[in-house]
Order: sequence, then structure tokens, then C-alpha cells
Amino acid sequence: MGAMPDPRPTLILAPSGRDASVAVALLNEVGVASSICRDVDDLTSRVGDDVCCAIVTEEALARADLRPLSDWVARQPAWSDMPFIVLTQRAGTTDRAPMVSRLTHTLGNVTFIERPFHPTTFASVVSTAIRGRLRQFEARSRIDELHEGEARLHTALTAGHLGSWELDLSTRILTASATCKAIYGYAGQADFSYETLLASVHPEDRERMQAAVARTVQTRCDYEIEYRNVWPDGTVRWVEIRARYVPGDGVRADRMVGVSSDITARKTSEESLRRLNETLEAKVAARTDELEKAHQSVLEEIRQREQTEELLRQIQKLEMVGQLSGGIAHDFNNLLMAIIANLELARKEVIQDARTLRLIDGAFRGAQRGAALTQRLLAFARQQNLKVEPVRMSSLIAGMADLLERSIGSAVELKIETGPASPPTMLDANQVELAILNLVVNSRDAMPDGGTLTISVDTVRSSGTRELRAGEYVRVLVSDTGVGMDSATLARATEPFFTTKEIGKGTGLGLSMIHGLAQQLNGALRLESSPGRGTRASLWLPVSDTEVGVETRLAPVEAAPTDSVDVPAVILVVDDDPLIATSTTYLLEDLGHQVVEAESGAAALDVLRNGQRVDLLLTDYSMPRMTGLELATAARTLRPDLPVILATGYAELPEGADTSIPQLRKPYQQQQLVSEIRKALNRRTT
Repeated sequence: MGAMPDPRPTLILAPSGRDASVAVALLNEVGVASSICRDVDDLTSRVGDDVCCAIVTEEALARADLRPLSDWVARQPAWSDMPFIVLTQRAGTTDRAPMVSRLTHTLGNVTFIERPFHPTTFASVVSTAIRGRLRQFEARSRIDELHEGEARLHTALTAGHLGSWELDLSTRILTASATCKAIYGYAGQADFSYETLLASVHPEDRERMQAAVARTVQTRCDYEIEYRNVWPDGTVRWVEIRARYVPGDGVRADRMVGVSSDITARKTSEESLRRLNETLEAKVAARTDELEKAHQSVLEEIRQREQTEELLRQIQKLEMVGQLSGGIAHDFNNLLMAIIANLELARKEVIQDARTLRLIDGAFRGAQRGAALTQRLLAFARQQNLKVEPVRMSSLIAGMADLLERSIGSAVELKIETGPASPPTMLDANQVELAILNLVVNSRDAMPDGGTLTISVDTVRSSGTRELRAGEYVRVLVSDTGVGMDSATLARATEPFFTTKEIGKGTGLGLSMIHGLAQQLNGALRLESSPGRGTRASLWLPVSDTEVGVETRLAPVEAAPTDSVDVPAVILVVDDDPLIATSTTYLLEDLGHQVVEAESGAAALDVLRNGQRVDLLLTDYSMPRMTGLELATAARTLRPDLPVILATGYAELPEGADTSIPQLRKPYQQQQLVSEIRKALNRRTT
């Protein structure tokens, strides 16, 4: 049986023979730390509260003065009872009772082991002694924690001006703290009995206080009460009492334990507040009409706050889905890039095969539809670069008249009311045209049996809401006489992928795309509808001070001369996606260019440092560790005259970036690639 390992030492006093070394060896085997003492005085000086036990031989104690050791044993704290193990000689014919009695009286907790002994016996006795001592250490820790808890409780009660007390219910003996006595106007050392407490209770409150005590004794419920007490000097104070019934445990009788606090200041404040309320109520009673108006105002504020909170939840939900959509669109862009590139190359290989050409053209159109869907996803995610410029909305709508007529068919009557020329607003004309066309098509689908569709443009002012800043706006209204929407459908109308159309007739991205576009242009989309009464969609866009015809973005890169000639070039293609890199390489090689591929910005810089010929750098923007923009900056440090083209799917360039670097939008076609390469190379030669 092994002892419990403990870092605290076991002391050994065995001055004769090999007893000490044998004891140390046996203790080491069971993992017990030990220390050898020279004599009884050394043992007495080293024994203490952190020693596990002491092992001594009978002969070491035979003629020694044990009084100092006995005094130490007697002075042990209440939790400590040091175990001693005495190794005795074989009894023989000698009466050992006097020795046993003497050592038991001196050492107290002593166990005798007769030599010679079996190692297992020795280990078992030591283990028992150490386990007992460890329980003593645990008791010491609990006692220390109890003392610390009592100290913290005393500090807390003192800081909170709370008086503690205990009432023995069988004897009515009251034990109260100094703070408790002070609450009743008595000094800390003064006698304060339960009778004294009862006598100090205000006569008008005494019966209620005694009834509360009786109820707690009968029901054992908590005791909570506020009452007045009268100090010896006649001062009247308020006290609050909170107590709990504690049943007896066989040793102590049933009792109540609780705390008292002086609440005079609070009661005085409450009385002052009560008087003030009475005054205010009298004034309010004379102004009932004003109170009703204020009440209605509060209700309206609550309603607006609820609407604002609902709008905020919707915006947060759309933002999360938008982030997801943006990520999907980015990956989809890369897939479309590879598909479109390979379809273009495949088409050249089968130029004589009409049927295969038709199949490839069909696939190409499908890829283009996928690209359009990607743009809608990007618009919803608000991650699409917009080419904003000042546009008069009235002119834009008038220019779409023919397209809108063809889109709605003959069963629907179209009315366009643009009025006078509207003030300019900053927008991307192509994206806004798509948004208006989407609203018109939605209205057409809501009128399967025909109806009237009205588009109007006006100028309105917003006083400022959660979705619109205060200011002047151009508003486009698209109204129909269709089936309309109920409140549940209207509430979800701008949610991404939500649609009421049949499968295959809608993606659920139309209104969410318009919603995202409006927000990106610092405007808003609002919908009004009810079943059987049609729908009205209003697109709000802020009025701009910039005049129509003034370009607001940085000037585009100067176009290549019309007489420029394409020559084979060495082009460094950088993309972390092998599929895109391979497709781009095929497109470039098909044009006669030589391609050097690099899978990262660091690899591309290595190519440039090696002195290899590179006429043009074509790099993806969104790459891990080093973006294409960072690569372009580093590359121009190595080769200042190196032309760079930045291929980007959806990520906008960070604020302050070098916007003079030409950008090639993914997914691009071979002709776009030819155009951008020609511009970049011609710019270098000029």
C-alpha cells in the first residue's frame, strides 16, 4: 500500500545504525519526501504546521529531554494533531507499558511499530498517518477560508452600514453587532436585549412588528419589515429588517438570523417625493388635454422606435446575406472566367462545324446570363463598382420609353409622367436602368390580365429617417393596378431569394438588388401595396450639386491610338487560382503572346528580380498574403516602366489606392483582353 505523495516532508529521527537510511529508502519507494534530524532538539526545532509526520526510534527518545517537544505538541492549533510513528525494539521480557504510556502522554497522536517490521507494514502505517495529516491540512484550509469569509462579511456589513443580529427563539436572547446597536441608538458596548429592542419600536408599529415575527416563526418564511424606532434621546428613525428562519440542529435551538439597516434618509426622500407627486398630480389634473397629447406623442415615439428596430434587424439580415452573396459571386466570377475563355477558344477550333458552333454559342449565352446574375448578386451585396455620374432621371426615363413598351407587352397600358427636367443625381445609369426595368417587369407580371403601369418622376424632401438622410431627393414612382401584396409578403419583398413567382420565372434577387443599389447610392427603395389595389415602388436618390456632363471620377486611361499594331509580348500572369491562370494563359497564347505564370505575388517578384524579360504584368487583385495592388506597387519599384493590368472580380480598390492602374473586369472576353493589352503596351511606348 503506497502513501499519498505530498511535497511536505516527513521527519526521521533514528541516530543509531541503519534505521534512518532504511526509513528514507522505504519512504522514497512510496513517493514520500523525508528529512533526517540529528537529535530531539533538531526534531523539535523543525517540526511544524507543514510537516506530514515524524518517525522516531525508541532509543532516540529514551534519555532525551522531551519537555520542549511536549510543549510544542500541546501548543498545536485546534486543527492540528501531528502524527508520530515510534519504532520500538522487540519486547522480550521487559515491561514496555511505562515507555508506551510516557510517549503517548508526551506525543499524543502516536503509533508504535515493533522492529524488525515488514516494509509493507511500514508503508501502510506511514500512508495512514499522512492521509490523516492531509485531512488536517484540508481542515486548516477550510478554517482559513471560513475566517476570510467572516472577515469579508464583516467588511461588507460595515461598508453597507448593515447591522447583523441573531435571535434565539426559545430563550428570546438577542445577539447584535455594534452596527446593529447603533441603528437603534445604543453604543457598541451597551446591553441590548430583545426586550430593549421591542421597547424601542414606535408604539404605532410595535404590534405589526410582533405579528411579522410570529408569522415567520409559524410559517418559517423570510422576515421582512420596515418600521420606526425611537432612540433613547427621543429621535425617531426608520429601520429595515431582513431575516431568515433557521431551524435547530440538535445543538442549537431554532433562531432567526438577519440584518438591520437605517433607511431614514430613503424614507425622507420618499416622503418628499410623495409630496412632490401630489403637487404634480394636482397640476396635471388641470391640464388633462395636454397630458393626452403627450401620451399620444409617446405612443407615436414607441411605434417609430419599433419600426426603426425592425428596419435595423432587416438591414443586419440583408448585410449578412449580402456578404454571403458577395463571396458566392466572387467564386462564380472565377468559374465563369474559365468557362467563357475556354468556350471562346473552343469556338475557333470548330469554326467549320455549324452544329458544334450552335452548341458552343448556346453555352456562351448561358455563361453570359450567369455573368448577369453575378452582377445582380454583386449589386445586392453592394460590392459592385459603380460608375457614378450626374444624370437627370427624367431624361433617363424618357430614353427608356421604347424599351419599356416592348418589355410589358400590349395588354398593359404604360404611362410615363416625367414633368419638367429633374435636378441631377449621382448614379450609375446602366444599373439604375436595370433597376427600373426590373420594377416594370415585376409590375407587368402582377397584371396577368392587363392593367395600367405608371412611371413618374418628382422631387421631394426628406426630414431625415433611419434609411434616408435629411435633404432633397429625386423620386421615381413605379405604380401598377395589379394583384398587390399582403402585409406578410410585403415585409419579405426585399429579402434575397424570396419570390412569389413560379419556379424558373424569378430568382428572388430583383428587389433585393434594387434595395442594395439604392443604399449604395445613398438612397432608398420603398414599397407600398395591399391585396387587390396594386403596388407602388418608389426609388429615392439624393439630388447632386454636380451639373450633368461633368465627369466626377478620375479620367479614364487614355485609349490606344487607332493605328497601333499588336506585337507578340512576354506577359507575366499572376493568379492564385490555377483554373483562371490556365484559361488566361490559353487566351494570351492564342493571341501569339508568350506567357510566364506565377501563383503568387512573391513568385512574380522573383521572376522580375531574375532579370527575365517581361513586357506586361497581368495580375489578379484578390490574392492571399499580397494583393494585386500591392504586387503592382512592388513590381514598379523593381521596373518603373512595367505596364500593369489589374484583373478584378468584385473587390473595390481601397481608399487612396493608385487608380491609374488599368482594371479588367472579370469575367472578361478575349477581345477585352486584346484592348487592354494594346492600351497598356502603347502607353509604354509613348
